[in-house]
Amino acid sequence: MALNEQEKAAAPKRRVGLVGVGLMGSGIAQNIVGHGHALTVLEHPGNQPIDALLAAGATSTPDVAKLAAEVDVLILCVTGTPQVEAVMLGEKGALSALRPGTVVVDCSTAVPESTSRVARAVETKGGHFLDAPMTRTAKEAAEGRLNLLVGGDAEVLASCLPLLRAFAENVTHVGGIGAGHAMKLLHNFVSLGTVALLCEAAACAERAGVKPEVFVDVLAKGGGNGVALERVKPKLLTGSTDSLKFSMANAKKDLGYYNDMAEQSAAAHGIAQAVDALLTRGVDTFDGDRMVLDLVEALKR
Repeated sequence: MALNEQEKAAAPKRRVGLVGVGLMGSGIAQNIVGHGHALTVLEHPGNQPIDALLAAGATSTPDVAKLAAEVDVLILCVTGTPQVEAVMLGEKGALSALRPGTVVVDCSTAVPESTSRVARAVETKGGHFLDAPMTRTAKEAAEGRLNLLVGGDAEVLASCLPLLRAFAENVTHVGGIGAGHAMKLLHNFVSLGTVALLCEAAACAERAGVKPEVFVDVLAKGGGNGVALERVKPKLLTGSTDSLKFSMANAKKDLGYYNDMAEQSAAAHGIAQAVDALLTRGVDTFDGDRMVLDLVEALKR
């Protein structure tokens, strides 16, 4: 749960670095500053505008090593595994200047095997590592109501909890290092897989002559009801994709990570492979930046 005003005032203030001020990171940054922590963000072309953050007291730097050297907690909110590895392990990356005792909190979606390698490198430098991927959307990020799925040492998590609760409503410790990212991939497979299933069914419904409003109404009154249907419904009834601002390319990336994880553990993943095929069709039909709900249109063709 989020901090109340008394807890907010009493919480220890940290020097925080943030890499990745995108749609999700922007909301995280706003809440960190709003809770009185000293925030420095990495300057990057992919950032959302940071003028309001700077006006609120945040600072910025173009140098990730300099950023890492000056903070108590370094938060990563980047696209995926290649970006995490580049930020942390690249030449003149964060690891080169990381101070002993610094906590790295990776809120990205990443492959657990890579997470373990990055964590070991951080620990070799005397730092600590938590993988803390997010669920929910940019709206909840701005409201400070994200869900965090945390892998890592329980005592390290406890030390960071007041900071994490500045932007997260629910913080769940799911196990050791890598477990957070594994749980995120499981979550996104179920969530995006259900959305893909509904998109395919909706495309079939149109070809079968079933009106979208009837399709939605019947599912809502039966076993098809749920969060996924609520996210797909606006697309079917009004054409809006605002209920799920998640690109097909990003969804395909996450499903690819899930399939990699399943293959490494010799787990069944036939349905996940089918979902990945649907997303591939969507990306091939449209630009990958199109929203995942536009899969409905791709599957009508």
